[in-house]
Amino acid sequence: MPSSLLIIEDDPALLRGLKDNFERAGYRVRTATDGQRGLDTLLAEPPDLLLLDLMLPRLNGYDICRTARDRGLDLPIIMLTAKGQEDDIVRGLELGADDYVTKPFGIRELLARVKAFLRRHDESGEVRAFGPFRLDISAHKLFRDTAEIALTAKEFKLLAFLVTRPGRALTRNAILDGVWGDEVVVTDRSVDRCVTTLRAKIEADPRAPQFIHTIRDIGYRFDPGPGS
Repeated sequence: MPSSLLIIEDDPALLRGLKDNFERAGYRVRTATDGQRGLDTLLAEPPDLLLLDLMLPRLNGYDICRTARDRGLDLPIIMLTAKGQEDDIVRGLELGADDYVTKPFGIRELLARVKAFLRRHDESGEVRAFGPFRLDISAHKLFRDTAEIALTAKEFKLLAFLVTRPGRALTRNAILDGVWGDEVVVTDRSVDRCVTTLRAKIEADPRAPQFIHTIRDIGYRFDPGPGS
């Protein structure tokens, strides 16, 4: 059965264009033009993926995202945002959104992003492969081909956190919570330092990373590469 999408967007022209393009690509598409109707639709029949505008009448996208996660919905959520909304983007990501695209955006980019999220969402297992690497989560080991790569405990935990969330825009706060937890003396710089040492071990050129990408003013995104 084709994957299902719910698009919550109050701009009629944009909504119509998105619906037409995704239906032509073979998706089943439902739409809503205000936040409350969108949330009702989401909870009544959760889709495989949600495209969510932040600024909506009746109920904003933040509340929709928060409610979806509070209800235990695990579907990918991609926010549709305006340019220059870095604080809004961070807030949405910390409420549980997976990624964002800024308006105006190219439909081909959005189609590719949706396809990648749907492909990766159902991935499971304790061994994750990316490039020439294989991360064995249960054994706490990283291999490049057949050679083991030595990681510190924090580097391993950070890499596992990133690898199990491919394609997601992750704020530094989300990474701090997931990797450092309740440790007292940690800051955003702790994340950046650990990313730097990890890149030195897995990137061919740490200054032009292939896997761990910096998202300016927000955090990081892990890209496992084609076919992963």
